Amino acid sequence: MSFGAPLALLGLFAIPALVFALNAARRRRRRYAVRFPGAATVAAVAPRGSGMLRRNLPPALFLLALAALVVATARPETTVAVPDERATIVLVTDVSRSMLADDVDPDRLTAAKASARTFLEQVPDELRVGAIAFSETPRTLQSPTVDRPRVLGQIDGLVADGGTATGDALAAALDLLGRGDAGGATPGRGGADDDRPPSAIVLLSDGEATTGQDPFAVADAAAEAGVPIYTVSLGTADATVPAPDGSGYSIPVSPDPESLREIAERSGGRAFDADSADGLDAVYEQLGSQLGTREEARERTAAFAGGGALLLLSAFGLSTLWAGRLP
Repeated sequence: MSFGAPLALLGLFAIPALVFALNAARRRRRRYAVRFPGAATVAAVAPRGSGMLRRNLPPALFLLALAALVVATARPETTVAVPDERATIVLVTDVSRSMLADDVDPDRLTAAKASARTFLEQVPDELRVGAIAFSETPRTLQSPTVDRPRVLGQIDGLVADGGTATGDALAAALDLLGRGDAGGATPGRGGADDDRPPSAIVLLSDGEATTGQDPFAVADAAAEAGVPIYTVSLGTADATVPAPDGSGYSIPVSPDPESLREIAERSGGRAFDADSADGLDAVYEQLGSQLGTREEARERTAAFAGGGALLLLSAFGLSTLWAGRLP
């Protein structure tokens, strides 16, 4: 929480002094009642209801009310995440042959399709989402749109085959966002300081790049263009797929989380690991709730002022009811 007028909080230091003054006044009334125990005096200093609660609750509510009102004058603000209607996300999904591995139930590609649906259900409706699939070459499935069924329809039709051209796919995503070409962004073009809509790339892959451009160079270009890349490494270390030549041999297809983590760090994004369908779903759910939003300050003065007024009325009401006087 932040404050628009923080100096007003100095008023909180007056509350302990007020507590001291109230206690001093209470002690004086008690001494007077002992010295001059007339009926009217006793009625003025003794609560009509017995017990510690009735004696102390109204003053406590009164002090809390004062504290809330002082905080209200300081114009408290909280930061909340609100949908950014200008934001664009591109989902980049690896469909190389290694995505056929069944170490993730039922297989990596099927789990990726299901998690893409989870992601699209989590992001704000105003967010524009595009989709790219890649193996040895990238293929644009859908340009950025708010039409979720169109994006899902393209993703649901994916099949796995071929190698892994991660760098080419990321460059294609930057092109789709209008944030640079395959060779990288030029300084100042599409950077974070211009007026272009905020954009990000979500890269799901299960292995190291085997062909195409250097993905680290493209990640550097994405950083200059102001486009963070969020990477998701899918799979387990002991996974295999059958050799494509039908020989009966198995080919290891371990994920490469280190390379994906470096891509994310270079571009200003974050890296995630998923070794199961549930883990992948959780990652996409988290990303969906974070991306496509922006932080906005909301003033909470009315809440504190209203709470303070309610506490003040409660203190006055209980004190009048129980003691016949104000706290």
